[in-house]
Amino acid sequence: MSSTELPSVPPTSVLPKAAAVRVAEGERLRSVGLPGVTLTIRSRPPAREGLPPALFVHGLGGSSQNWSALMALLDGAVASEAVDLPGFGDSPPPDDGNYSITAHARAVIRYLDATGRGPVHLFGNSLGGAVSTRVAAVRPDLVRTLTLVSPALPELRVQRTAVPTGLVGLPGVAALFSRLTREWTAEQRVRGVLGLCYGDPGRVSPEAFRYAVEELERRLTLPYFWDALSRSTRGLLSAYTLGGQHSLWRQAERVLAPTLLVYGGRDQLVGFRMAQRSARAFRDSRLLTLPDAGHVAMMEYPDTVALAFRDLLADTASATPEG
Repeated sequence: MSSTELPSVPPTSVLPKAAAVRVAEGERLRSVGLPGVTLTIRSRPPAREGLPPALFVHGLGGSSQNWSALMALLDGAVASEAVDLPGFGDSPPPDDGNYSITAHARAVIRYLDATGRGPVHLFGNSLGGAVSTRVAAVRPDLVRTLTLVSPALPELRVQRTAVPTGLVGLPGVAALFSRLTREWTAEQRVRGVLGLCYGDPGRVSPEAFRYAVEELERRLTLPYFWDALSRSTRGLLSAYTLGGQHSLWRQAERVLAPTLLVYGGRDQLVGFRMAQRSARAFRDSRLLTLPDAGHVAMMEYPDTVALAFRDLLADTASATPEG
């Protein structure tokens, strides 16, 4: 990468302080400094001692808040933590400006190694699904089970509705889009995102919509917002072109952990037809299909996803020999 391509973003130490991130009832936020990255971790105090740990990884443009509903429903089953990937949510950009799938996976691995929480029940949505797949493939010792909601794995025939999102990864497009949409209100932007990500945007409560608008307004003040989004998109598209052992589908075949796959019938970003291919690729998998869900089933149908995970958890526990 030439020096002219590096983002003109000030060092983390001098970035302006944005508005506070929302913390739902029962949640806590903390910042964890690791080599090359600083991660914000959202957690829920365990309902009791001895619960197995779980880590949740959000998708492109999302944050740890995307998992709040599901995390609350899993109280008593797991000790939940959700990560803001570098440059998203409340986590600052990575020191080296690297937003590739490998770099995001490395950040997750560094966190798990540093805290000694592994093996965890690992969850991933969209981009986070690709990241989690790579983590499970290269570090099977860190993953007990894998739950993937609309994972962003390579498709030969990309849906037309997903093309505009992919274009954000092209150099200069994010900056152009930012200029062209300068007059858009946060409400307009959020409605567009919900229309793209939800099977039925009407399921979003007025309160949740207001929270989403407040969060977007906060993130639009961050000088690295568009850069993080465009570079992560580019990193995802680059991962789609990798072959051999680094192919995401090849890595999916290497995953040893029992895997729950969740796909929505109205997903406009990940093709519903990919559900069967994923079920074949992951060697120990079960498939949950939700015909009316979109790209974020854990936000649209958290009760259903929670129930499916609890079934996976129970079956995994019963299959584990005593002693």
